[in-house]
Amino acid sequence: MKKNATGGLVYSTAVGRTCPGCRRPLAECVCGRPKSAPPAAGPVRVSRETKGRGGKCVTLVKGLALAPDALTDLGKRLKAACGSGGTVKDGVIEVQGDHCDRVVAALAAEGIPAKRAGG
Repeated sequence: MKKNATGGLVYSTAVGRTCPGCRRPLAECVCGRPKSAPPAAGPVRVSRETKGRGGKCVTLVKGLALAPDALTDLGKRLKAACGSGGTVKDGVIEVQGDHCDRVVAALAAEGIPAKRAGG
């Protein structure tokens, strides 16, 4: 059982994620808190990674403060702009291949300021 900084329960093995305000499962929340992703800690970062992928390169987009549905839609548009596959995992958009410059340009066209991170 995990508790957040204010002492409210945020996860229970019996019901899964719970609302810290009303302490009900998120699907049954009645307190009216927004059910979107927490705000990002900083700017959107676009980086390239190969660790744990058998040497294959993946472009990562981190720090987007969007709801899960909006994040999935943005991921689809970025994959289409790069002409490759990918996925959305834990609030991070993964695009297969080294497409950092294309992703930064596509995010700028969407009105989202992004910075390259890493080498």
